[in-house]
Amino acid sequence: MNRKLLIALLAIGVPVAFWVNIKYRVPENVKQKTAALASAAPEMPWQPPDSNTIPNTPAGNQVRYGRDLIARTSWYLGPKGTVAHISNGMNCQNCHLAAGTKPWGNNYSAVASTYPKYRDRSGSVESIEKRVNDCLERSLNGNALDSNSREMQAIVAYMHWLGTGVAKGKKPLGSGINSLKNLNRPADPGKGKIVFIEKCQLCHGANGAGVRDTATGVGYVFPPLWGPDSYNIGAGLFRLSRMAGYVKDNMPFGVSYGKSQLTDEQAWDVAAFINSQPHPHKDLSKDWPQKNSKPIDYPFGPYADSFSVQQHKYGPYDPIAWAAKKK
Repeated sequence: MNRKLLIALLAIGVPVAFWVNIKYRVPENVKQKTAALASAAPEMPWQPPDSNTIPNTPAGNQVRYGRDLIARTSWYLGPKGTVAHISNGMNCQNCHLAAGTKPWGNNYSAVASTYPKYRDRSGSVESIEKRVNDCLERSLNGNALDSNSREMQAIVAYMHWLGTGVAKGKKPLGSGINSLKNLNRPADPGKGKIVFIEKCQLCHGANGAGVRDTATGVGYVFPPLWGPDSYNIGAGLFRLSRMAGYVKDNMPFGVSYGKSQLTDEQAWDVAAFINSQPHPHKDLSKDWPQKNSKPIDYPFGPYADSFSVQQHKYGPYDPIAWAAKKK
């Protein structure tokens, strides 16, 4: 290469390379600040996998069947069920909204990641199958499925698919039901009745019996909240804290977390009203074998403390919690 041309190229290239290096080099302190800001960004609520990603394979068909069993439980397992007659006519998604996919709507996001696990209510390690049957026997006031049945295997497959991407042992933001701050007074069924009339009876009926699906003749458009076809006294939503958190973020129909129509007090009170109405009975003698592990809002004794059944049912709960911490 011509010596003069080489010198000219160097004269141009070196300053350009130096300028590019300065212009586009990211100082280490800037990198650290960027990383810190990224880690400080708020966690986003869990979102279910895209159903379009379910493969067209036998395994994918099993997941789809499991989803349909959750959405249309009564069609398959209700009083007129095509597979069995083992439940009260409600669908699993009446409590686990949008087939168990709605954030803070009692979803299934953490089922696969946290089960099997020890549960104080039974005093044993429970599988997903045991937990599903708990819902059938309590929330749907029915009977258990055979753990090896096609239906149970499909439901479990669906829950595993929903847990795609959730690390083992983790509960993503938006899983389950949100917990509300305890009231400093007992929840009031009388005040709750007013809330029910204003906000709930349009869908669930003045007598809480729900609205049946007359188009198919199977199940409910809006489920019963009490009475013979509702959840029994062993269901999770029969605990006031569970029902209050569920109502606050999901009712009336159409609301969601952060966009509630009810105050915390209204949610507690309407939960008290709903759970003060008649519900089917269940033998609970084997629940909570260790009395000191019972939740403070479990409405059935005996208890490991001296607080009344009435206070355990309606609150106020903070005195019970404070007393337990002192032991």
